[in-house]
Amino acid sequence: MSNEEPEEAITRVILPNKKKGEMFGVVEKLSGASHLSVMCEDGFTRTARIPGKMKKRMWIKEGDLVIVKPWQFQNEKADVVYRYTQTQANYLSRNNMLPEVINIFKQA
Repeated sequence: MSNEEPEEAITRVILPNKKKGEMFGVVEKLSGASHLSVMCEDGFTRTARIPGKMKKRMWIKEGDLVIVKPWQFQNEKADVVYRYTQTQANYLSRNNMLPEVINIFKQA
């Protein structure tokens, strides 16, 4: 009887929903009052806010990979939808799922 686990452990990682306008971003600067500057995958730097339901549960720091959803009526602002852990960010980087613009997790 083989006690072998399958080598490719399938991990479910949340990806941005392009139909809803979500995209990857990297936190550049914390501005206080649950606001931060995020470099988005389309090349723009947006002012993002952490919604109330995420504020206490999820601590975000500079250099974190996040999913942001730009506002429809003010494109220079966005809401943070999800924050990736370091392990998840490295997984996305290794599997070439991140755009080159924001891929700061590349291994040399």
